[in-house]
Amino acid sequence: MTEFEPIETKTCLTCGKALKGRVDKKFCDDYCRNNYNNQQKSKGSHSTYVRNINNTLLKNRKVLEGILPSTEETAKASKDKLQRLGFHFKYITHTYTTKNGKTYFYCYDYGYLPLEHDWYLIVKRKE
Repeated sequence: MTEFEPIETKTCLTCGKALKGRVDKKFCDDYCRNNYNNQQKSKGSHSTYVRNINNTLLKNRKVLEGILPSTEETAKASKDKLQRLGFHFKYITHTYTTKNGKTYFYCYDYGYLPLEHDWYLIVKRKE
C-alpha cells in the first residue's frame, strides 16, 4: 500500500475561505484581493504622508491641465485663479532651467513659469 500525503487546502489571505482553482491562487475574489492590497498599502507610518503629497501633486497637474487647452502650447493664469482651483505652489515634481536662466516648475508633464505681477505661463512638456 502507498501512503497518500494529505492535500493541503490553501485559504484566502483575507477572509480564510478555502481556495479552488489555480495552484498559485491567493484570494477567493477581487474584493478580498483589493482589501488585502489596500491594507498592505496603508501599513507604515509614512504611507499617509506620502499618499497626501502624491494626491496634491496629481491635483496640481489636473489644475494645470485644465487651464491649458489641448489645442494650445501655452496659456496664462493668475496666481489667484490657480489657488482658487486648489493649486499648491509648495508641491512640484521637478524644475527645468533654460539656457537663459528661466526656471520652469513642473508637476509631472505640466509646468509653469512665473511671470510678472503674479501671472504664470502654463506649459506641457513635449514628448
